[in-house]
Amino acid sequence: MKFLILLLLVVSLGLSPAFAQTEFTLSSSADSYEPGELVAISGVTQSEQIVSIQVKDPTGKTLLVRSITADNSGNYSLEFKIPKTATQGNYIIVASVSIDMIPVIETITVPVQDKIIETASSSTEVDDSVCGTGTIMKNGKCVVDESEGGGCLIATATYGSEMATEVQQLRELRDNQLLNTESGTAFMGAFNDIYYSFSPVIADYERENPLFKQAVKLAITPMISTLSLMENANSESEVLGLGLSVIALNLGMYLGVPAVVIVGIRKRI
Repeated sequence: MKFLILLLLVVSLGLSPAFAQTEFTLSSSADSYEPGELVAISGVTQSEQIVSIQVKDPTGKTLLVRSITADNSGNYSLEFKIPKTATQGNYIIVASVSIDMIPVIETITVPVQDKIIETASSSTEVDDSVCGTGTIMKNGKCVVDESEGGGCLIATATYGSEMATEVQQLRELRDNQLLNTESGTAFMGAFNDIYYSFSPVIADYERENPLFKQAVKLAITPMISTLSLMENANSESEVLGLGLSVIALNLGMYLGVPAVVIVGIRKRI
C-alpha cells in the first residue's frame, strides 16, 4: 500500500507543471574571440519567449543590452561584434527569461584575446562598424538601436506598442539626453543591470493579466509625464540638476503624498 502511494506521488510530481519546466540554454559560436570579431550566440527556450541578453566587459560595465523573441520552435539567436578597442579579458554574456513567472538565467563566459592593432591617439573618432545588427555605438559602447524596437520592456507591454508616444518619449530621453553625458551614461549602465533582472517577468505578467497591466499603467504614467522636464537638458550640469529634480518630484508623488493622506486620515480617526 505504501509503495502504491509513493508511486502515485512520483507520477503526479512528474506530470506537475512545476517539474516540467522548459529547457533554457545559451551557447556561443566559438570558445574565444578577437577584438572586432563577430560573436554569435544561440539557445532554446519556450515558443515565442522574450529573451533578454546582456553583455558585460571585463571591468563589469554593460556593453550591450538586447531583447529578442524566440521563434515558434523556441530557438533564439543574436549576433554582435566585440569592439575593436576591446581589451583582453573575459566577457560575460547573460540571458534571462521568465518561465511560469519564475526568472531563469543562463550565463556564459567568452574570453577575448587581445591582438596588436593600429591605434591613433590623436583621433577620437569611433568606428560604428564594430556593433552588430540592431545596435549602434554611443559613447564607446554598443547599445540597442531602439528604432528597431526592444529595450523598454515594461513600457512596451503597458502601452501595447513599441511606437506608443510614451515609449518613444523614454527612448528619446535616453538617447538624446542621458547617453550624451557621462553621468547619464553611468546612470543607464547601473539602471540596466537592475532593470533587466526583473522587467521580463513584469512584462510577461502584463500580457497575461489585463488588470495588472492597467495597474502598472496607472502607476508609471505620472512618472513618465515628469520625465518631460528633462527634454531641455543638454549639458552635464543640466542633466544632473533636472535629473535630481525629477527624482525628488517622483519621491514626493509616490511617497510624500500618500504619507500626508495617511497621516491626515489617522488624525481624523
